[in-house]
Amino acid sequence: MASRSKDESLFRIPPYFYIHVLDQNTNVTRLEIGPNTYIRQDNERVVLGPEKMVTVPPRHFCVIENPILKDKDGKCVFDKSGQPKLLHADQEIRLAQDPFPLYPGEVLKQPVVPLKIVAANAAIRLRAVLDFEDETGEKRTAGDEWLFEGPGTYIPRKEVAVEETIRATVIKPNQACKLRARKECIDRDGVPRVTGEEWIVKKTGAYLPGAYEEVVDVEDAFVLTEKKALHMRAIRTFKDDFGNVRKNGEEWLIKMSDTETHIPQVYEEVVGVVDITTLSSRQYCVILDPVDDDGKPQLGKKKLVKGEKSFFLMPGESLEEGIQDVYILGEDEGLILRSTELFKDAGAGIERHPGDRWMIRGPKEYVPPVEVEVVCKRQAIPLDENEGIYVRNVKTGKVRAITGETYMLNQDEELWCKELPPAVEALLAQGKDPLADRGERGRGASTQTRDKTRVVTFRVPHNAAVQIYDYKEKKARVVFGPDLVMLGPDEQFTQLSLSGGKPKKPNLIKSLCLLMGPDFCTDIIVVETADHARLSLQLSYNWHFEISTKAGDKDFETEAAKLFSVPDFVGDACKAIASRVRGAVAQVQFDDFHKNSAKIIRASVFGIDDSKKVRDRFVFKQNNLIITSIDIQSVEPVDQRTRDALQKSVQLAIEITTNSQEAAARHEAERLEQEAKGRLERQKISDEAEAEKSRRALLELQAQSAAVESTGQAKAEAQSRAESARIEGEANVEQAKLKAQAMKIEAEGELERLTSAREAEIRFLREQNELELSKSKEMTAIETGKFKDMVNSIGADTIRAIATSGPEMQVKLLKALGLKSTLITDGSSPINLFNTANGLVGGSMVPMKRVPQVASDDDDED
Repeated sequence: MASRSKDESLFRIPPYFYIHVLDQNTNVTRLEIGPNTYIRQDNERVVLGPEKMVTVPPRHFCVIENPILKDKDGKCVFDKSGQPKLLHADQEIRLAQDPFPLYPGEVLKQPVVPLKIVAANAAIRLRAVLDFEDETGEKRTAGDEWLFEGPGTYIPRKEVAVEETIRATVIKPNQACKLRARKECIDRDGVPRVTGEEWIVKKTGAYLPGAYEEVVDVEDAFVLTEKKALHMRAIRTFKDDFGNVRKNGEEWLIKMSDTETHIPQVYEEVVGVVDITTLSSRQYCVILDPVDDDGKPQLGKKKLVKGEKSFFLMPGESLEEGIQDVYILGEDEGLILRSTELFKDAGAGIERHPGDRWMIRGPKEYVPPVEVEVVCKRQAIPLDENEGIYVRNVKTGKVRAITGETYMLNQDEELWCKELPPAVEALLAQGKDPLADRGERGRGASTQTRDKTRVVTFRVPHNAAVQIYDYKEKKARVVFGPDLVMLGPDEQFTQLSLSGGKPKKPNLIKSLCLLMGPDFCTDIIVVETADHARLSLQLSYNWHFEISTKAGDKDFETEAAKLFSVPDFVGDACKAIASRVRGAVAQVQFDDFHKNSAKIIRASVFGIDDSKKVRDRFVFKQNNLIITSIDIQSVEPVDQRTRDALQKSVQLAIEITTNSQEAAARHEAERLEQEAKGRLERQKISDEAEAEKSRRALLELQAQSAAVESTGQAKAEAQSRAESARIEGEANVEQAKLKAQAMKIEAEGELERLTSAREAEIRFLREQNELELSKSKEMTAIETGKFKDMVNSIGADTIRAIATSGPEMQVKLLKALGLKSTLITDGSSPINLFNTANGLVGGSMVPMKRVPQVASDDDDED
């Protein structure tokens, strides 16, 4: 119920409601319970209410703070001033009962809530906040904790606080519940437990922990199979499930032969799950630090296990290199073995010392003992006649090349890498033919890597030679192509570094083979004539090498070695030829050299024999190089003035030749022109005669056309003027008719627009008036119906009660004060009974005011 104004004098208290009234004289607050009509005195004030009583339905409760004190009969106790006595700072739990009010000072600390229902396999952990004795006679001390186990309904007490709801932990098969004691207690099996102690419960079903127990975890059992085992470690000394005493830190395995499932106890931990190690008939393994039959590890020892076999690695054991395959050797395979400790080789029947190396060959199967280490596996290397390998003996250090056979390295041999100079490596890696790929020299070097253990091979092309030097024998040999060169361990190629470019620059061409020719080379040299004219000559020489002896002769090797006696034969030859050319050109004038350059250069290079003829070859005896011919490709002056003068003389010669040809052409053109002019004059005379005849005929035709034209023009002008006047008159008449029709249509349209506007205005005003009239009628009907409904809703009896309530109340007030009252009126002023009853009905009725309607007089005319 809504709160009433505290200044009102009359309070109607419904049933099951109450108010608190403060007596301001005695400062005592009392309780007034409904149903009642309370009339407030001047010295009283309503401090609370009307408020609804507190209703506690069945299976509910509420908590009252500062409850009122009651006697043995359950009646409230009041002090001498009439104030109810309260148990301050105390609480009272009230269960289902009749609705009750709150006395002044009582506080509803907790609203009405249902009682807590504890389900099966659940409990409430309770804690005593005050010392008390429960219904069973057991004394509880503040701080004690216990369980209220379900199923049941918990009735709260003020001395007990609910800590939490505990649900039972379901332990399934192959599961266990790990518990910990929060305080010294006795578990459900009657075993005393100390604070912090842990234990496990393996009994299947629902387990409800005690008040001082807590569930740490629910652990699943490890299922063991034939291929899995548990690696366990003890974290303190205890006796396991199998009756064995385990020391702190001890490790062991639990297999399927011990148990099918295992749940670790609190003093043991699972290090890991160990998978079974299975060896096939072609496998073996070496176990480090094996465990003996008594379970003690043999540190530092090894144990060889061959297949077929399955086993678990014990704690502390490990495989040296995992599971290894048995070495299966073919006919072309072998094993290099090394002894790590002293033992007797049963296969060979000899005693092996540490560090001994030996080799076994196939075909066979081999499993190395623990005393033997497999250094490497060897396989026979098949070699063609043009292939080979370098092999070094690790004991003597001797290196040899093996070619043209299938060879397997023994225990004292290894492959040897032959190193070559970087320039030679680059030339071999390019893989280009020295003769066919000369134009691609220096482009696109190959990235192919050479196998340094393979014998170095080089294909010498046709008409070429390669020099190989043996640093061990201190001698060289020359190989002529086509042939395949295979280097020995101590042999190296003689690298050629030749001049190249134009003019020649040293060390531009790198090559391993010497081309025998015939071939050519081009060079640019600068010479100076006797009159100090500097000229640039581009010369091309044809050359080849010539060996006078044949292969097999005693002097053949000497002649062959002479080919490589000059490191840069190109540069040497070009310098020698250039020196001869410069000397010869320096003795002649520029004009003579310009006219006889080829003869001078050839004579200077080849020389002149006894018969005053130029020889046909120039021989270099150091390396048997022969120059057979010289081609002068270009001659250009070096000095700019000489070049300009030479160019001017050439231009002058060209100009003279051109002028002579131009004069001959001009003379022939003039002759042809005269002949054409004669033919033109004759043709012109004939054309003029024909033109005169045509002109006479034209004049006759013009005279005739002029006569006809003058007659027709006069007639056409007269007719056109008459037609123009007629058309202009008709157009004026038609224009006047159209103007009259337009004015008529415009007048009729304006009249029609004004008529429509006036009719629309009249129709708008009529509809507006009808709307205002209908609105006024409807508003009048609404007001009449509203007043009628108000009167019907109040009723005649209510109106009569309202009319008589004022005087009756005044009479009662006067009786309460002990006074009498008389109503004095002048007889002309009526008494408004409706306004008098407004306060009793609950509020004045304000009549609806009519809002005057303002009609819009705005007329929109478009």
